[in-house]
This record gives sequence, structure tokens and C-alpha cells, in this order.
Amino acid sequence: MQTNQLLLLFCTVLLLLGLVAFFVGRAKASRVRATGIAMYAQPDQYAWFAVLSTAGPAVLVGAVGSFALLLLGADIPPLYLLSASLVVAAAGLALGVAQVKPHFHARRAIERVIRKTLAGAALISIFTTFGILFSIISEALRFFQMHSFWDFITGTTWNPGASFLASAGRGDGGGAEFGSVPLFAGTFMITLIAMLVAVPVGLASAIYMSEYAPRRVRTIAKPVLEVLAGIPTVVYGFFAAITVAPIIVDIAGFLGLDASYNNAVAPGVVMGIMIIPFISSLSDDVINAVPDSMRQGSLALGMTKGETIRDVVIPAALPGIISASLLGMSRALGETMIVVMAAGMRPNLTANPLEDMTTVTVRIVAALTGDQEFESAETLSAFALGLVLFAVTLSLNLVSVLMIRRFREKYRVNNL
Repeated sequence: MQTNQLLLLFCTVLLLLGLVAFFVGRAKASRVRATGIAMYAQPDQYAWFAVLSTAGPAVLVGAVGSFALLLLGADIPPLYLLSASLVVAAAGLALGVAQVKPHFHARRAIERVIRKTLAGAALISIFTTFGILFSIISEALRFFQMHSFWDFITGTTWNPGASFLASAGRGDGGGAEFGSVPLFAGTFMITLIAMLVAVPVGLASAIYMSEYAPRRVRTIAKPVLEVLAGIPTVVYGFFAAITVAPIIVDIAGFLGLDASYNNAVAPGVVMGIMIIPFISSLSDDVINAVPDSMRQGSLALGMTKGETIRDVVIPAALPGIISASLLGMSRALGETMIVVMAAGMRPNLTANPLEDMTTVTVRIVAALTGDQEFESAETLSAFALGLVLFAVTLSLNLVSVLMIRRFREKYRVNNL
């Protein structure tokens, strides 16, 4: 029998066992309650506890077995694994029904299961983060055994050269330079341009929609604005390369400046347009969450609507606005397609945004694609770049947490 058929049979039998547990548990609880004995929970709650005790352990055994089978390479026949899960389900059914007693707190037991399930869901993201970090560090260390970490951090030239030949035994990889400064300079340059576009426009649109726009306009404008978040990045890349870049070149030529068609301004502007919905929508929600009594109190003291927004609403919503801006920044730091299509792939250390440059994520994609050996320094450099980018993003998040706490404390003190 094939695995998908076994899985379908397992789900069917487990569903039947759950139904049996529910009806048997409820019937037993109803009989006990009919005798006049006080019980700590309702019959349906005992029934659902029986269902959880039946399905929960079976699903857990199946998940652990699948993890061992797929990821650890354990030799476990699927038939045996699913059969063991059903045996556990049958045992859980018997124990769940046996627990239907007057003094048993079924409601508390269900709440404990739900609480532990939610805690497990929260831990998944934490363990996933550590797993990603571990996989990046393990490969990055192999790269730093080939090239100096200090040269990687402070080097101003990125030229892998023929480093891929070293892994094939056809050269020593000499002459290769892995200085990441041009990549991070291009990343921060394009991200800065994007934030200069997205933050003012996004915040201004959020203030308008939450404080000035009529309800009819708001119901139309906000969904239309959020459509920008659903446009594929490759479409933004075409827009940046075909439309925005020539406009930038024409404007620069009109001002007497020399601009390349592959420049940092075009992807930065388009990327800023792309992340406007993130900042606008989140800032709008935060501003709307400010209590209306604060606005009314400010207006009652003689402040104008503009002064109320500037001195009361924005300071109250500032932690959320900072969080929205940092979310948009993280989105800009990780963007690849727009940069490839509009800014090019040449690592260029320059302060002129009208020249071509590239970002860290673009080089990561370039290093992990193609026909070079995985053991080569050029391929392993992608993990080193990812590790440094992870550290930069983590530092930004820590700084944002400190800023949010400081603004909250300041605002709290001022209100006191």
C-alpha cells in the first residue's frame, strides 16, 4: 500500500476514534450528571478532553516519527509508524474516557493543553531562528577558514576571481578578494533612498486616512493603497528599469549630472513605493488606536487639529510608527529582484547614487547559483554575507526596541 493511501487510512481511523471518544465521553458524563452528582465541567467539555487525549498523542507520535524518518534518516516503515500512532490513539481514548469523573477538572485540562499548544507554536519560530542561524554560522566558519574575517569586514574590493577553481584542485584561488564593504554600502545606500521615500509618504497618508479622510474615502483609498503590497517584485523591477531609471537619467542630464541607467536612485525610489503600504497601513492602525479622549482633551484646551496631531497623536503612536518603519526597512534590506533589474550586479564602492551598485542579497543569489562548486570560497561567501546581514538586522531590531522603550517611558512620564 502506498504512503498516501496509508496516510488517508490513518486520518480516517483517527477521525473515527475521535468521534467515538467524543460521544462515549459525553454519554458517560451525562449519565454521571443525571445521578445528581456535582461535576466540575460540562459533558461536552469531558467529551472534548477525550478527543484531545485520543488525537493529541497519536499526532505527536506521528510527527516525531516523521521527523526521525525524513530529517534524521531513520529506517522506520510508514505502516509501523502509523500503526503505532493508532495504538497510542486507542490507549488515549481509553484513558480519556476513564478520566470522566466528577472530581476531574476537564475544563482546566483542556485549557492547559491549549496553553501548551500555543507555547509550542511560539517556540517553533524561536527554534527556527536558531536553526537558520546555526546553518549559516556552520558554513560561514568554513569560509572564514579560507579568508580572513577582518579582510572580509573591512575590504573594499569584491572580486572572487577564479576562487572556484581551488575547490576543484585546479588552482589555489590566489588573487581572490572578498571585501564586503562595497556590498553593504550599496545595500545601505538603496535602503536609505527607499526609506526617504516610504516613511514621509507612508506616514503622511496614514495621518490623512486616520485624521482627515471621510469614511467613504478611507474605505476606498486604504484597500487601493494596500494593493501595492501584492504586486510582484519583478513587476516593480521592470517599472524601475524601464520607466524610473530613464527619468532619473533625464533629470540628472538636465541638471548637468552624469547618471548611469543602472543607478541606485531608481531601485531605491521604486523600493520605497513598494514598502509604502507596510508603513502606511501599520501606522494607520496605530494612530487609530490612540484614545479619542486625548484628541478631545487637546482640542478642548484650544489646540488646533494640526497641533493635536503633531503634539499628542504622533507622540502617542510613535513606538508603533517606529516599528512599522523598521519593518519596511527590513523588507528593503532583503529585496533582490528590483536591485538586479535596475541597479546592476557590479560591486561598486561609491557615494554617488547615480552610479551602478549592488546589494548583499544580490551577491548571495549570484554566489549560490551557477555551476561553481559548493565547496568553493565564492559559494561559501554567501553564508558569510548572510551572517553579517543577520547581525546587522539584529542590531537594528535591538536599537528599535531600545528606542521604543525610551519613547514609551518619555510619553508615560509626560502624561503623569
